[in-house]
Amino acid sequence: MKNDMLKGNPVKSIIMFALPIMASALLQYSYNLVDNIIVGRYISEEALAAVGSIGPINSFIIGTALGLTSGFTIPVSHRFGAGDKKKMNLYAGSSITLSAVVGITIVIIAHIVSNPILRLIKTPSNIIDLSSAYVNILYFGVPLQMLFNNFTSISRAVGDSKKPTVFIVISVLTNLVLDILFVGVLELGVEGAAAATVISYGVAAVLSGIYVMKRQPELDIKKNDLKPNLRISWEQLKLGIPVSLQFTITSIGSMILQSAINSFGSTAVASITAASRVEQITNIPMSGLGVGNSTFVAQNYGAENYKRIIESVRKILVLDLIISLICSAILIFAGPYVVRLFIENPSAEIMDYANQYLFTIGGCYCLVSLLFVFRNTLQGLGFTYANTIAGAGELLGRMLVAYLLTPVFGFAGVCFAGPAAWLLADIPLIILYLRVKKQKLLQ
Repeated sequence: MKNDMLKGNPVKSIIMFALPIMASALLQYSYNLVDNIIVGRYISEEALAAVGSIGPINSFIIGTALGLTSGFTIPVSHRFGAGDKKKMNLYAGSSITLSAVVGITIVIIAHIVSNPILRLIKTPSNIIDLSSAYVNILYFGVPLQMLFNNFTSISRAVGDSKKPTVFIVISVLTNLVLDILFVGVLELGVEGAAAATVISYGVAAVLSGIYVMKRQPELDIKKNDLKPNLRISWEQLKLGIPVSLQFTITSIGSMILQSAINSFGSTAVASITAASRVEQITNIPMSGLGVGNSTFVAQNYGAENYKRIIESVRKILVLDLIISLICSAILIFAGPYVVRLFIENPSAEIMDYANQYLFTIGGCYCLVSLLFVFRNTLQGLGFTYANTIAGAGELLGRMLVAYLLTPVFGFAGVCFAGPAAWLLADIPLIILYLRVKKQKLLQ
């Protein structure tokens, strides 16, 4: 089950480790995918737009939560690489407790801010009630999703990326069955879709928790490891908060942009929802390699194998660039056909919006590969504030598009939001990596 990333071919180690992560990401993504397809086909175009309109808010709330857990488990990888199992278990136990406490706090805040934010971003009047109904149920799943992500991150930190995939498969199947039951059979609407997702998160959290606490061979987490430890918790928060801030800041930019999209009406919102889901699918290979590289870097940094880190970054960058070109072709040529999965008999207007978006994104997709490589490398090294810097760049890019390009070019301007965000995130990340490489790795 364990992938030893401290020896052997770096690229092979990362790829073998990343493949289950890619599968997991695809399966996790299917939560929203299944919801979108069933809502769009069983309910209405307006319902699809309602579910899609909460995307930026969802990223703000859930992205913030999951960003924290990604940071919490970085010391677990470092201690695993250093061979310090006692501290590894202590950090792992602390991350579980911290995730539960923070998750409950976030769900309370989410229910307070979600409705005002929906109004702030000018959600179309014909879908705002549906959007509100969906999120107010969905956010009960935040603590469960946070715990599941934390358990998964712990497993990956010690080299096990395979077992979490099994739990996600079970969870996704649960979500699919419940979606069909709640929405298709019982006709519970968007509320039923949200409830199905929450229950599925619960299944994933329970199964992964049992495995990490009782069955993971590299771990031996005791009850004492779960007790709150202010010093360790603060150390983990200092790593988790910058990662979380990246999602928070990026989401603020997305909400500003969503406000601009909403001004074009529910048809444009529905088309963007469908097209962006295609984009998210093509993100998965690069994202998976990024997470794999982050774990590789973290373990080897703990073991002081600096030359392996430099070699892995160089080779993974080339591989990611090649993958980005393939993904570009998929977006441009196959994307429109995938859009039709979400909306039965889409209008010409919807397809025109979707095609504009996919063509623009596809033409600039190499920028995404740079973002995943350098952001995750720096995260693995423990420089999690790089995530905040990247988030600030993405925020600036989306703000510039929303306030400058959209008023001039209309919907075409919206389509350049992603490329602008990626470019302004890539530049500081590359500069920071080169600096860290010179100061920390070339010793």
